[in-house]
Amino acid sequence: MTQRKFSQDELRQRLSLEAYHVTQEEGTERAFTGKLWDNKKAGTYHCVVCGEALFAGDHKFDSRTGWPSFWQPVSEAAVETKTDRKLWMKRTEVHCATCGAHQGHVFEDGPQPTGLRYCINSASLTFKAKEGDGEAS
Repeated sequence: MTQRKFSQDELRQRLSLEAYHVTQEEGTERAFTGKLWDNKKAGTYHCVVCGEALFAGDHKFDSRTGWPSFWQPVSEAAVETKTDRKLWMKRTEVHCATCGAHQGHVFEDGPQPTGLRYCINSASLTFKAKEGDGEAS
């Protein structure tokens, strides 16, 4: 997929400091501090940078890690992954396939049917509530 690019100046103006750090510098927010880690409303989670839908509320589960966790993205084409060897271990980073924004990591300790846990930073997401389930977070 062709990635949509934004200038760093535009992103610094548009994103919070934390969202910029997470999505552009591959940072991580502290556990249990993000606005969406315990959101239980029906709806869709979108990339904070480009607005693409990445995860569905129906695929969210409580991993007890303090970050929003999903057992699959909205589609295989929504996210891309790459190997991350920072912090003296091998992990798999998750990025928005449309704009390349860092979202978090995926681990193989999630629930069935996939066995995956997409551990995503709240700062990298916006939430759009399903109609009739309250306001967007």
